[in-house]
Amino acid sequence: MTSLLLRPRDPRVRLAASGLLVAAASVLSLVAGVNPFAGGHAEAVPLSGTPGLLVASDGLMVVAAVVAGGPILASAVRALAVKVVSIDLLVSTATVGAIVIGEYWEAAAVTFLFALGHWLEAATVSRTRSALAELVAVAPQTAVVVREGTQVEVAATAVAHDEIVLVKNGAKVPVDGVVVAGVGALDEASITGESIPVEKAAGDRVYAGTVSAGGFLQVRATGIGADTTLARIIHRVEEAQDAKARTQTLTESFAAWYTPAVILLAVVAGLVTGDVVLALTLLVIGCPGALVVSIPVAVVAGIGRGARDGILIKGGEHLERSARISAVALDKTGTLTEGAPHVTDVVVLAADLTRRDVLAWAARAEAGSGHPLARPILDAAAAEGVPVDALAEHTEPVVGRGVVATVDGRRVAVGNLRLLDGVERDDRAAAEVERLSSAGRTPVVVALDSRVVGVVGVADTVRADARAMVRRLRAAGVTRVVMLTGDTRGVARAVAAQVGIDDVRAELLPEDKLEVVARLQADGHTVAMVGDGVNDAPALATADIGVAMGAAGTAVAVETADIALMKDDLLSLPRAVDLARRTVAVMRQNIAIALVTVVLLVVGVVAGGVTMAVGMLVHEASVLVVIANAVRLLRRRADDDRPAAPHVAAGRRWEVSEAVQ
Repeated sequence: MTSLLLRPRDPRVRLAASGLLVAAASVLSLVAGVNPFAGGHAEAVPLSGTPGLLVASDGLMVVAAVVAGGPILASAVRALAVKVVSIDLLVSTATVGAIVIGEYWEAAAVTFLFALGHWLEAATVSRTRSALAELVAVAPQTAVVVREGTQVEVAATAVAHDEIVLVKNGAKVPVDGVVVAGVGALDEASITGESIPVEKAAGDRVYAGTVSAGGFLQVRATGIGADTTLARIIHRVEEAQDAKARTQTLTESFAAWYTPAVILLAVVAGLVTGDVVLALTLLVIGCPGALVVSIPVAVVAGIGRGARDGILIKGGEHLERSARISAVALDKTGTLTEGAPHVTDVVVLAADLTRRDVLAWAARAEAGSGHPLARPILDAAAAEGVPVDALAEHTEPVVGRGVVATVDGRRVAVGNLRLLDGVERDDRAAAEVERLSSAGRTPVVVALDSRVVGVVGVADTVRADARAMVRRLRAAGVTRVVMLTGDTRGVARAVAAQVGIDDVRAELLPEDKLEVVARLQADGHTVAMVGDGVNDAPALATADIGVAMGAAGTAVAVETADIALMKDDLLSLPRAVDLARRTVAVMRQNIAIALVTVVLLVVGVVAGGVTMAVGMLVHEASVLVVIANAVRLLRRRADDDRPAAPHVAAGRRWEVSEAVQ
């Protein structure tokens, strides 16, 4: 106990101390021969003749009520200061009333149960501020600039507007800006979420926090420090979290009318009858255990059911809002798709070669390169059992174009069409490049010596369960399903067609995604945003419900979101919506049970047929009823057991173009 008392401000410590005091008081009362759950200590006769134990137990219960009820009273006072009548006021008033009329067990039980319900909710709430630490870590702290003809390393915030910043291979871009010279490829996953590096040349925009995947760029700084896109992401997350913290929960809206009604009833009864004890009894009766635990117990059961299914719901308020979802905005990369590029097509353009030959030559050339698309080609070759038996004797990367290698004395070029200088023009190759680009894939041309022998299509493949997820969301009553992506319109349309989404927003920056969410909210929708990357954080925080793909998502997305789908299973999303709606239905049922109990007890007290002891027994019975009702949520339903579509292992899900068949 000493260690508990050392940290009195910790709510967990207060709750533990209160619980221990209640337990100790109960044991003392039972030893004395009195059932503390039956109430009415003043009328009880100790069977063992030990009144000292009763005095001690009553004292412990009063202390327990003070320990658990102190913060509740403070919260009630703060709410009244801003003209808000909360359920904390009713609990505080009922506790004081119970102590005044000698019902010490009731005072301790009401405060302890109420505090326990709040703590159970708070224990699951996201520590969203920790997400900002990772966002800040993405931003580079230094930059290399040219001053007076010399390269100088300075703090990123010390770069002047329009100053030229050098971005070398593997370095982070320290500022927002425009490329003025050089070519290279940037990994922009931290900003756009897209997995394939983007080629940059003079005139292209670049963003702080992105990483050079090859090449050398000279960038004119246009956004520095707080003016960068990354800094705005951090600011937007903070703003959205503060706004969401002010959202009213079901408990608060219910308390706004119920609390003053009960207090008014007690005051009127006291004035009419002149019986202060009757008024205090009505206050205590008006705050039964069933009412206190009706919502928290359903929340805990709903969150527990979700946890068993890999759905991490970070608080009761998020569970309540999820039941009202009418629109879902889905990030593409890493959410609807696998999040990593794979080979989708292998088109053979040489009569004397096979598909395996094209893959083999491409893989041999890429084996020793740092080309961004080397990995999917090597994975495809491995999946097909294509041996990479002869490695390149010489590899020359051509920034922004691809790689040229010498393999077994032959020149192999793998990259885009601009790489093919000196190679015989092939109209079929140009047509295949156009076809693959229109289908949302990245074409990689393979040339052997002086001729094009094939084209490899690379794309981020759609998850096997994405289409079923969209279908089940609509069946659950979601009226708008929107896909958001920083990728090109061609890629976005291709993915949307595969999953059955017709509302597509492409080429978006993080702030653009946030604006789409805000527009949906302005149209009257309760919006769920589903994403997995740093770039999704502002939209996740702004949406009514942010949902992170936790298994593969970044820590920022998981921490910022209100719900994390810890299994790599998109069908968890419609399950979460269904669970939220069932949980809110149970909340309402429990409130109805509690209100019916209150009405019956109030009528009984006024009529004179219900004593305090009887009232307490009814209280306890109603508590058991609402708990039993909430426990139903923990049962697994037939739909919960339905297996999701098989998830295809990364690096093995790829198909051969019809042109090869």
